[in-house]
Amino acid sequence: MLSKEKLNRINELARKKKATGLTQAEEKEQQLLRQEYLTAFRGGMKHHIEGMKVVDPLGNDVTPDKLKAIQKEKGLHNRK
Repeated sequence: MLSKEKLNRINELARKKKATGLTQAEEKEQQLLRQEYLTAFRGGMKHHIEGMKVVDPLGNDVTPDKLKAIQKEKGLHNRK
């Protein structure tokens, strides 16, 4: 995830944009910070989803085969 300083800067630029507008340099900085944030967020979400195991109400593993293949490849949820 992004550092607290970068998240604060993203929010600071968003507030300034609403209040007085941004310079071209600030707009560029905002775009770069947003892109970095989205990349980190998507990476974290992918990691989270790849670690999931889906179980139905009866307790049966109904994890999609595609996800099981990814987990097997990465050595997650090793089955005996």
